[in-house]
Amino acid sequence: MPYDFWGSWNFHGDKMKKKIVLASGTFDLLHLEHVKYLEEAKKAGGENAKLVVIVTRDTTAEKRKGKKPIMPEDQRRALVEALKVVDEAILGFEEADIDGVIEKIKPDVVALGYDENDIERKVREAMARKGLKIQIVKIEKFGKDELNSSSKIKRKIIEAWR
Repeated sequence: MPYDFWGSWNFHGDKMKKKIVLASGTFDLLHLEHVKYLEEAKKAGGENAKLVVIVTRDTTAEKRKGKKPIMPEDQRRALVEALKVVDEAILGFEEADIDGVIEKIKPDVVALGYDENDIERKVREAMARKGLKIQIVKIEKFGKDELNSSSKIKRKIIEAWR
């Protein structure tokens, strides 16, 4: 079967477009919860989906959380892109611009974390403004592991070095 680099399989002259799934996050101190989130995000697109991940810029993370991430943005992006499940990882825009992201990526599915209600609202507003139909999926939290967030990992490191 001929394969188009941009992701279309050609079956007897018909093209079946791969679904593009968009996921995002800071991914500071990459951990298993991040990997599980991205695996579930890709599954949401169905067979042969393409997973594009936007990695939050240092400046955006600092504005949202009051401090810069431990790992610089270029390293966080490279680590995320190195994951087998990720097809492409890009740095976010300097300003959180949902309309610009949707225009650039053209996702079929937007995968959000279980606690991203504000981003969900913004995506839905952008869809309404542009008259788009994008599937939004919420990815549930995994397990109750004591090290399932970057904040918990940072606390554990501090405790260990006291």
